[in-house]
Amino acid sequence: MKAAIRQHALELGFDDCRFTTSEPPESAARFLEWLEGKRHGTMGWMERNSVKRIDPQSVLGGARSVITLAASYDSGDDAQARPGQGVIARYARYADYHDALGQALGQLTVRVQSLAGEGARSLWYVDTGPVLERDLGQRAGLGFIGKHTNLISRRLGNWFFVSEILTTAELDPDEPERNHCGKCTRCIDVCPTRAITAPFQLDARRCISYLTIELKGSIPEEYRSAIGNRIYGCDDCLEVCPWNRFAGEGRLMASHRRDDLGQADLIGLLALDDDGFRAKFRGTPMQRTKRRGVLRNVCVALGNIGDAKAIPPLERAAAAPEPLIAEHAQWALGQVMQRSAQN
Repeated sequence: MKAAIRQHALELGFDDCRFTTSEPPESAARFLEWLEGKRHGTMGWMERNSVKRIDPQSVLGGARSVITLAASYDSGDDAQARPGQGVIARYARYADYHDALGQALGQLTVRVQSLAGEGARSLWYVDTGPVLERDLGQRAGLGFIGKHTNLISRRLGNWFFVSEILTTAELDPDEPERNHCGKCTRCIDVCPTRAITAPFQLDARRCISYLTIELKGSIPEEYRSAIGNRIYGCDDCLEVCPWNRFAGEGRLMASHRRDDLGQADLIGLLALDDDGFRAKFRGTPMQRTKRRGVLRNVCVALGNIGDAKAIPPLERAAAAPEPLIAEHAQWALGQVMQRSAQN
C-alpha cells in the first residue's frame, strides 16, 4: 500500500513522499513554550489551535498515519532584481501553492481512500490545517529542521512546500531524518534582523517574512531599513543553505510559475488601484496580503532605495485615504529627502 501511494504521489508531480505515525511530535513542548514567549507575534490563529497542532489525532479522530509530501519550487535560474526594483520571495512568484497543490492532494487522498478500503477516513492539508508540518516531515524522513527552523531535504535543499494527508489507515512509518547542519551558521549570520536568535529558534516578530506578510499593521521603524527592497517575504536564510546545491526544479510547480513577478516595478506598483492590484496578483499568495499591505511594503522599499524619482508617487501615497499606506509613504519620503540632502 505504501509503495502504491508513493508511486501515485510521484506521478502527480510531488518530489518526495514519506510516512510517519500520528503520534504527537516530540517538539510539542517547545512549540507551546514558543507560543508562551509570544514569539509568534500577531499570528493568533497559532495559539487558538495550539492543542490540535500538537496532536494529529485531535485533528482527525482515529488517525493512525500521516503521509508527508514535498513539492519543490526551486526555479534553477533565480534572477536578481535590477537596481530600483523590488524583490518578491521565490515561493510567491508562482500561483498560490494552496490551489496548485490542493488539486493534486485531493487526487492522492482519493487514491489513499481507495487503497485503505471502506471505513477509512483521510484529511489533507497544505499549510492550512492545525498541524506541525515541519516536525512531522522530519519524523517521516522528508527532511530535517535546519537552524533557520525550515525543513531541509538532502535531495531538494530547502526550496519546497510541505503538505500532508492524515489518515485512519495504518501505514508503516519511514525512518526519521537526523540533523545535518553541522557547524554551519550561514542562515543565522545572514539574517538582516537577527530573527534567528539562536540555532533552531526564530522570533517571528523580527522576521522580514512576518513583517511584510503576516503583520497587518504598521511595520516597526527599527526594522524598516533592514527590509531593503523586499516587498513580500525574505529568502536570505534559505538562499545561503549549502544543501541547495542538490536542489532541482520542481515538477508539480513548474507550470505554475509567474515569470512576470521576477522583477517588481515599485513606482508602478504604488500606482495600482484596487482593480489593478487584483488583476496583477490574482491567484498568487500576494493577493491574500491585500493592496494596503503590499503598498505599505512598497513604500518602505522606495524609502530604502532613496531615489528622488520616487518623491512624486510617494507624495501622492502620503495623501492616500488608507492610513497604513500614508504612514509608510511619509516615512519613505523622509528617507528619500534625507538621502537627497546628503548628496
